[in-house]
Amino acid sequence: MTTSAKGRSRAGVAPPEGAATPNEREAGVGVHHYLDDVRWNADGLVAAIAQDATSLKVLTLAWMNRDALERTDQTREAHYFSRSRNKLWRKGESSGHVQHVREVRLDCDGDAIVLLVEQVGGIACHTGHERCFFRTLADGAWHDVEPVLKDPKAIYGDG
Repeated sequence: MTTSAKGRSRAGVAPPEGAATPNEREAGVGVHHYLDDVRWNADGLVAAIAQDATSLKVLTLAWMNRDALERTDQTREAHYFSRSRNKLWRKGESSGHVQHVREVRLDCDGDAIVLLVEQVGGIACHTGHERCFFRTLADGAWHDVEPVLKDPKAIYGDG
């Protein structure tokens, strides 16, 4: 639906109270940006869970800053912020295990994001596992319960 110069849609319905006109939206005036709905932590980050869009398995937990979320939205490929390297990175940039984003969800508190993804190569974890959550707690100890699908040295090299 388009809006006329008088602020009414062609269907004759007025836009919501306080809504920006098309010219204002184009100029960025009065526009509420989706990034402003996220409750970023003190470091400007939000937890981001990658979940397989088909199996619904939780693949990984990573962190996003505003730039990572915006790039993810624009490219539909998962981008994260590395706290250890203090830099933005695209999932799969060195491994080839890209995450194609099918949907982005924000939780009710606005402080966590879920990415529903198609995991290229079937490996999300840098350890060569399908997912980062391959350990279970039993009898007071952590146990690996899922196999390594590919040796990390074969993925990343020896370096």
